[in-house]
Amino acid sequence: MTGGGGAAPATLPPRSGPGPLEPTLRLLRAELTRRCPQDADGVDALGNAAMLPPGKLLRPLLFTESAAVAGMDREDTLTAALGIESLHVGSLVHDDVIDGDELRRGRPTVVARHGMPNAIVTGDALIIGAFQAVAESADGRIPGERQVAVVRTLAAAGVDLCRGQVMEDELRADPGSGLEPYLAMIALKTGALFRAACVGGAQLAGAPAAVEESLRRFAEHLGRAFQMTDDLLPLLSDTETSGKSPLSDVVNGRPTFPVLLCWQRADAGERARLHAALTGAVAPEEALETVRRLLEDTGALAAARAEAAAEGERARSALLDLPGTEARDALAAVAELSVDRDR
Repeated sequence: MTGGGGAAPATLPPRSGPGPLEPTLRLLRAELTRRCPQDADGVDALGNAAMLPPGKLLRPLLFTESAAVAGMDREDTLTAALGIESLHVGSLVHDDVIDGDELRRGRPTVVARHGMPNAIVTGDALIIGAFQAVAESADGRIPGERQVAVVRTLAAAGVDLCRGQVMEDELRADPGSGLEPYLAMIALKTGALFRAACVGGAQLAGAPAAVEESLRRFAEHLGRAFQMTDDLLPLLSDTETSGKSPLSDVVNGRPTFPVLLCWQRADAGERARLHAALTGAVAPEEALETVRRLLEDTGALAAARAEAAAEGERARSALLDLPGTEARDALAAVAELSVDRDR
């Protein structure tokens, strides 16, 4: 299976749901199961439990399909692609420690089940394991300089994740901070791994600079679309659908996209109620209900949904400069799924 070649058509194919992703997902799931044996113990067992059952595997999908766009066999990308997932899951384990969250993907978090020391070490091991996976990729069949380039990209993404976390803490419980700091923060905290997946896949395949740049632009818009949608999920879905408590963002005073839009649109009285809800002045359940009501009353909820969808379309449009292949169609499907999480 390869990415193939050919000239890009004027338009992308119609929206088709997750169908184009299934062949690559099967490969990734099989490799993930192989790399996470059930008889592991110690920190390996804790890490495997965090990795399995897997989520949507969006980042390894992006890595594999970005490499396939440049003509690389998907089977040769799997180890490095799952390194991206290891880095992602490790960062989530640490996020749950920071936020005190007890649910992740609808299951107890590592910190809730095994305590803070074990959660910190598990997150560390998963993050370090990402670099080990890239080093092991393709058993020497890939030129070493390509692997080094991917390692550098992953390392830069890891540092950006940390920068984004610090920025989020600085913006916490400040709905008046504005959209520009928020966009800068999500470009680091969320966008970093999307960029690393797309650019890293291109680097592993030895893609031309123009292809790498198109994938970078795709990833920038995709990261925005994904995080804007993620901010909406606790407000639109129950815990079973969103995979985490709907109270988490409110309790942690997190500066989410719809809340920032709400502040811009609100009058003085509405802003006072919003501030009280985000700073612990009222009980969490009442705070969540207040936020939901204000988002509806100000039109911020509808505006946030529209902008998330628009960013998804910008991501799809960035793919038009790439060869018209199955791999490109798969990347477009990832953009669709990032905005429409109910599929």
